[in-house]
Amino acid sequence: MAKKGKRYKALLEKVDLTKQYPLSEAVALAKECATAKFDESLELHIRLGVDPRHADQQVRSTIVLPFGTGHTKKVAVLALGDKQKEAQDAGADIVGGEDLVAEIQNGRLDFDAVIATPDIMKSAGRLGKVLGPRGLMPSAKTNTVTFDVADAIKEIKAGRVEFRVDKTAITHNAVGRASFPVENLMGNVKTLLRAVIKARPAAVKGTYIKGITITSTMGVGIQIDAVQAQKEAAAE
Repeated sequence: MAKKGKRYKALLEKVDLTKQYPLSEAVALAKECATAKFDESLELHIRLGVDPRHADQQVRSTIVLPFGTGHTKKVAVLALGDKQKEAQDAGADIVGGEDLVAEIQNGRLDFDAVIATPDIMKSAGRLGKVLGPRGLMPSAKTNTVTFDVADAIKEIKAGRVEFRVDKTAITHNAVGRASFPVENLMGNVKTLLRAVIKARPAAVKGTYIKGITITSTMGVGIQIDAVQAQKEAAAE
């Protein structure tokens, strides 16, 4: 059995792992538990009552967090012609066409988000095996396949995040940094929760949100009262 360090044991004295905390209390506690020597991210994990094996139960969309994530994403843009200059002027970190497609195929992955114009998708479609498993493949559903590259870049830089259900029916998203005020963290959490609720597939029956946990990068999982949290998020 792995030996638990003093810092982790101290966190367990603060958190009751069997309790479901009210949303505001859980967020404040997660912030308090971020005691590492760096500015930890706070992450929200939502367990859904969906079967990801079925196409009609996929949950995937994007949302702009009102207070950002505290992390400025490095954006790559795949485009042709004048759209490359538009992307550069809009603040894209990496811009290219067929040459960049080839570089990514050969292992270049020094970016956090990818935007592509529709006219290059015939070539960019080959990147599915490389970018898909990393959640980076451009898609019209997440507004990352678009001719409006300037707006897409602006949104991603401002804090737009993608949420998608994984094969275990859980979404995982950063909702800010431990240095954020509790009010900002709460704003981000509620915004994300509302978006996930809105993205509920029509094919899903029964309980949709089965569990919510918040944690810091090096912290412990804090369970949130999912029923109360949904009501609180919907009230705004």
